[in-house]
Amino acid sequence: MTRFFEYSDEAMEYLAKRDATLAQVIAQVGRVERPVDDDVFTSIVNSIIGQQISAAAQKTIIARLGDRVGKMTPDAIDALSEDELQAFGMTFRKASYIKDVTRKVASGEFDLDALERMGDEEAIGALSLLKGIGRWTAEMTLLFSMGRQDILAFDDLGIQRGMRMAYHHRKITRPLFEKYRRRYSPYGSVASLYLWELAHGTVEGFQKDFAPKKR
Repeated sequence: MTRFFEYSDEAMEYLAKRDATLAQVIAQVGRVERPVDDDVFTSIVNSIIGQQISAAAQKTIIARLGDRVGKMTPDAIDALSEDELQAFGMTFRKASYIKDVTRKVASGEFDLDALERMGDEEAIGALSLLKGIGRWTAEMTLLFSMGRQDILAFDDLGIQRGMRMAYHHRKITRPLFEKYRRRYSPYGSVASLYLWELAHGTVEGFQKDFAPKKR
C-alpha cells in the first residue's frame, strides 16, 4: 500500500495566510499526494542510485536490485560486492558509496535510529558525513522518509523553478530563498510540495518560468 507525505489542514491554512500566491496555488491544486518511503536505509540507497540519472533509469536499477535481494536490508546489501552492485547498472562510484553506507549501518557505526532524536540540521549534518550523501540527499531523506515538516532545499532545481514561476523572479539568490524559507516555516516541506507542483508547469496562471533564456 502506497503511503503519502502526511500534513495537516492547519499547515495548508497557515501557508495560505502567510503567502497570497501560495494561497492561490493551494486553492487550485488541493492536497498534494507525494509517495514516501518509511525505511530510512532504503531511502538513502535509492537516493544514491538516483543521483544524476533519470527517474526511469533509477526505477530500473532499483527493480533489478530488489529482484536480487528481496527486502533491501543492510545485511542483504552488505552481502553483495561492489562489482555485483555495479552490474545492476549503477556506476562504480555509486556502488562504493552504497557499500560504505551499508557497512557502517550494518556494523552499528552509523545509528539510523538516532536520527529520529535529532533536530533537522543535526540530522542533515549526520547524514552528510556519509560518503555519497550531500545536503540535498539528506534533506530529501528527512522529508520523504522521516516526514519532517520544515524542509526546503535551496539546491533543488524544482524548488528554485517553482519559486521563479510563483513570484516572477529571474533568479533565486540565497537571501531571497531565506526570505521565503522564513515565511513558510514551520511548514517548509508542505510549501515544497506546492512549489514542485508549480515547477511541472501544469498549474493554470503559473506556467511561465521567468529565468533568463540561455543564449
